[in-house]
This record gives sequence, structure tokens and C-alpha cells, in this order.
Amino acid sequence: MLDSSNWDLLVVGGTVLTMEPGSEPIPDGAVAVADGRIAAVGLAEDLLELAPTGEVVNAGGCLVLPGFVNTHSHLAMTLLRGIADDLPLKDWLEKHIWPAEKTHMNREAIRLGTELAVAEQLLAGVTTTTDMYFFADDVAQVLSEAGMRGVVAESLIDFATPRCATPDEMWQKQRELAEAYREHPLITPSVAAHAPYSVSAANLVREAELAEEFGIPFQVHLSETRWEVDKLLEEKGRSPVAYLADLGVLSERTVAAHCVHVSPDDIAVLAEFEVGVAHNPVSNLKLASGVAPIPAMIAAGIKLGIGTDGTASNNTLDVLGDAQLAALLHKGMAGDPTVLPARTVIEMATIGGARALGLDREIGTLAEGKQADLVCLSLDGPHATPVYDPFSHLVFAARASDVRHVLVRGRLVVGNRNLTTVDLERVEANARDIAQQIRR
Repeated sequence: MLDSSNWDLLVVGGTVLTMEPGSEPIPDGAVAVADGRIAAVGLAEDLLELAPTGEVVNAGGCLVLPGFVNTHSHLAMTLLRGIADDLPLKDWLEKHIWPAEKTHMNREAIRLGTELAVAEQLLAGVTTTTDMYFFADDVAQVLSEAGMRGVVAESLIDFATPRCATPDEMWQKQRELAEAYREHPLITPSVAAHAPYSVSAANLVREAELAEEFGIPFQVHLSETRWEVDKLLEEKGRSPVAYLADLGVLSERTVAAHCVHVSPDDIAVLAEFEVGVAHNPVSNLKLASGVAPIPAMIAAGIKLGIGTDGTASNNTLDVLGDAQLAALLHKGMAGDPTVLPARTVIEMATIGGARALGLDREIGTLAEGKQADLVCLSLDGPHATPVYDPFSHLVFAARASDVRHVLVRGRLVVGNRNLTTVDLERVEANARDIAQQIRR
């Protein structure tokens, strides 16, 4: 326990779920914060006695747990929410999303869309998000100013993006981001290649080398659709997972989004190279891409987190809601109600996502020395009464709208359902204005 004379803040009065292995809920618990990190976790009466004059955040009648981690997203696509629904992925991308991005997603739009995404996620208890999109330096700045943790990348693809004309330029922007944010307290720079079918072998290798040079995550869409798998089998003679393995780009730094169409051999490869997988159940269902074999991945020991994807294919950034769907989906698919028990699902949304992103030493559980990223969910309301098992409640009854307080690095970014770092009224008004332009 750190010296209580240095404690800045106490979160007191709720039932604390530390998410540490084998831990039990702490009724009437508390979390002490010092200099942005967790100084102590224990009973409220004990910690209050040690620091009776510190700032107090009242979490009475709440569940207190690590903030949710969004392991896959394209943040500024909030401005394209609902623009093209009920379409298969290939048509959705090529006929609607890529043309809309080319026309509308400039630097100003990216900043605004990211602000909107930050507001939505913080209010839903998401404290760490990922982004693989454009104008990554602006995205990082927006996240930092709002006090949100992020794993941020400039996307690389083998054709022009709204920011860059060539893959070489995209790669250079990734390097500049890595250099600028390598020691940042909230932003983890990353590299991102769109997918094995849209990025050349040489560029995939360059991406992996850059990630290794800086010791940062490497994000990639992988085995998302049957079309992708068939294309790689036809052109390369092997599955997308095997293709990336043969290129030597898979490692513990890889964060593979989707992994819907993976064989037992593919799963073994992902486990062998310690790849993190972002499970995107809502996006995969909406685009009819399929259902990832998550129980088999769990059995193989793969690092698993929950991802929302962008809001043009979800259409929200609600990690808790997506985790809840995952629990039900895989029970139904397996015909077994014991599959993905509640605690396992909440682990995926917290410490599992942290492991997948390589951030589990810093976030994902409420433990002394870790970053003070946490969420307090209210247990008020008829849908939340009574509560027998807090994990069951989170997975089968709780809602994002139950979020009362959110702390990131010890900073109160949501207090009593109010954002403290984002001007939501301004952001929503500006987003509606841009939507009118896009609609025209």
C-alpha cells in the first residue's frame, strides 16, 4: 500500500470488482488514487481512516470496476453512423464507405468525429479505445485533451486515403506518430495495415518491422469474411492467417480484428504467435460476416478483447452492450448455456482487452500501481434491482446508461453522468451540421 499522505482521491462506497485473478467482490469498497495510479484497494472504512481529508468520489450504490477497453474501432466514422446499412462488407466498403471517406473525411471532420466518439465512449464507461483511421496525430491530440486513453494508428492501405497519396507517405506518418508519442501517458502509438487483401506483402512486412522497432501494437483486419479467405486461398494458396505467418509479421504485438473465418489450424497459429484478437460480434452480425469461434480461441489460450468496430458498421461504441451480445450469441451458437460465463465476458471487456493490446501491466485490473482507469455503474433503477451476482448483472442486466462516474489516469472525466472534458452540446451540434453536408 502506497503512502496515504500522497493520496489525491478516494472512490468510495461501491462494490469493487478488481478483476484480479481469483478475486472476490469487495462490498462497500474503495479505491485510493495517487498521481494517476491506484494506491490502494480495500474496504471504504479502512481507506477513509487512512486519508480522511482527501477528495472523495461517492460510488455508493454502484459497481466499481476497471474501465472498458475497446480493442478495435475507427473513431471518426461516428459521422458516417447509419450511412449505408443492410449491405455485405465488400459492397459496403467499395460502393459506400470508401467513396464517402474520400469526399468528406478531411482533417476537420476527423477531429469532430473523434470528439463525438470520445464523448460516446466515456459516457459508456470505455476508458481505453483503439483507432485505425486517418489524421492520427489529430486523433491522438483529441484523445489526450479529453483525458481518454488510446491506441492510435494512421491506417496503411495500397491506395490513396483522405490524408495520404501513397503507402510510403502513410508509413512515414506512422513513424512520425511513433516518435512523437512514444512516452505519452495516455496515447500508445500503433501501426495499422488494413488487411492482407488490400496491403501488399512488402508493406505488411514493413508495418511489422516498424511495430517491432518501436515496440508498439500492429493492428490489422484478419479473416473477417469468407470472401477474404477464398481470395487468399486462390491467390496465395493459404489462409490469411497462414499467409501472415509465412510473411513473418505475426507476433505478440499483433492485434487482429475479427478472425471470424479461422480454422483450427489458424487458431493454433494465432495462439503460437501470441496474437491478440479483437472480437467484434455486432459488426460481424450486421454485415453478415459470420460468428468468430470464440470458445475455441479461449480454449487455445488466445488473448481476447471486445471491439465495437466503427459506427458505420455497428452502429454504437458500447463495449458493454457488445460484450453482452457476445455472451448470448456464443451460448446460442454452441447450444450450451455454460459457454462464456459472465465473469469471462467481463474479463474480455477489461483485462482481456488490455492483454490483447499489450497494456495489461498498466490497465485492466484495479491493483496497486496500475493506472487509475475505472468506471462506476449505478445499481439504481428497476432493471438493476435486485443484484445477486455482480458479474451476472453486468452481462445480463446492466446498460451503458447506468454509468455514473468514469476516471482515466485518476482524472474524473465523467461525474454523475456529466462529461467534464468534452463540450457535448457543441460537438453534437457540429456533427449534425456535417451530417447535413454529407446527406446533400
